[in-house]
Amino acid sequence: MSKQTKSALGRGLNALITMDDLNTNGSSSISEVKLSKIEANPEQPRSVFDEESLEELATSIKSLGLVQPITLREISPDRYQIISGERRYRASLMAGLTSVPAYIKKASDENVMEMALIENIQREDLNPIEISLAFQTLIDTHNLTQEKLSERIGKKRATIANFLRLLKLPAEIQMGLKDKKIDMGHAKSLLSLEDASDQLMIYEQIQEYGYSVRRTEEIVRELNNPQETNLTPEVTPNRPSKKSSKEFDELKKQLSTFFGAKVSVSRNEKGTGKISIPFSDEKELERIKQVFDSIKNNP
Repeated sequence: MSKQTKSALGRGLNALITMDDLNTNGSSSISEVKLSKIEANPEQPRSVFDEESLEELATSIKSLGLVQPITLREISPDRYQIISGERRYRASLMAGLTSVPAYIKKASDENVMEMALIENIQREDLNPIEISLAFQTLIDTHNLTQEKLSERIGKKRATIANFLRLLKLPAEIQMGLKDKKIDMGHAKSLLSLEDASDQLMIYEQIQEYGYSVRRTEEIVRELNNPQETNLTPEVTPNRPSKKSSKEFDELKKQLSTFFGAKVSVSRNEKGTGKISIPFSDEKELERIKQVFDSIKNNP
């Protein structure tokens, strides 16, 4: 990325994307536009608008007016489409305004989503799935590589790749990430599991037990490495049969998943051994006790 692009990142949309870059024909102005003449952009990357947050913004607008103009493009004589600022547009409607200040830009269809995406990312207005879908749409629409997209929007290629990987998660987990039931750290850990059923199983346990990202990473490592069984020194040097080893690994995997902890299992050459369930604090111990209670109450 050029020094010019890097230095522009902190100065807003116009500094990051020049008019030449976006084929806007060099035109931009501020006008007072009637809300009845404005429509939302169906392709805009943001899809979730928190009602409580909108109401708070509407209250502010009633008192102070709309401080920051929205950005529009003219799509027909006296009709405009939102490039960025749909949240402000919605709150203005709630506040009872009839018109709002707006930048009027001449932008082609192919550039509108890119402009909206960058503006929303800079304002941190998008959830991870919205960003992922927007990245994928830009790549597909403009036939871009991840490297080219990185250059255009000022994001590292590795960051773009990490967001795109989220789209490989099961739909239920994507919705959970979108609804803030889990965060990016949880999602990245789940991506380390190849089996979608395992991903969903751990996702449900995150909801039930409130696992931290660190705890989730430990569980995922355990599921991915069932052969690490923490055997005692007395363990037989003879390699167990493939069937026995597979069953043993499966048991350890099931126990670790069931208790939500890195269960240690050891056995000796006679086949006897022990199962250990670790806990990090009183809260963790209480959770494990509750698991046992549920077994006792539901035999």
